Amino acid sequence: MSQAPGRSALRGFTLVELVIVVLIAGILSLVAYPTFMDSIRKSRRSEALAALAAVQQAQERWRSNHAEYTTSLGDLGLSADTPSNYYTISVAAAPASAPLSSAYVANAVGKTGTSQASDAQCRQVSVLFDGGNLTYAGCGNCETYAYAATNACWAH
Repeated sequence: MSQAPGRSALRGFTLVELVIVVLIAGILSLVAYPTFMDSIRKSRRSEALAALAAVQQAQERWRSNHAEYTTSLGDLGLSADTPSNYYTISVAAAPASAPLSSAYVANAVGKTGTSQASDAQCRQVSVLFDGGNLTYAGCGNCETYAYAATNACWAH
């Protein structure tokens, strides 16, 4: 089969075909990026949960040598920042009538300027230890926690 005179054997893409491919790639990116970031945030929550578990263990070691739990991370030998610096950890006395001899609260809050600050569901996670019972809480941005035996932020 012979070629028509003046036609090259090499053929490329037209500008219209190239624009269509770029447009489709852009639309796919717009749809996929938010989902990707939500997955990243969810996976990074495990860092907060691990830090709160470390606080619980350190509190039990502290309590075995002292008359009550502590509200100081320094006493526990722990940093206020998680290893990857996505969360700030704090320890406080339990709300209301529970004394430090039997209760405390540990919180992890996503740091401003990190992707975890945009975690609409679980930017803040907390655990309440009261009289040997653990209850959990989590929220995107709340003033007070609603503690319960289960919480979506702790379902890992």
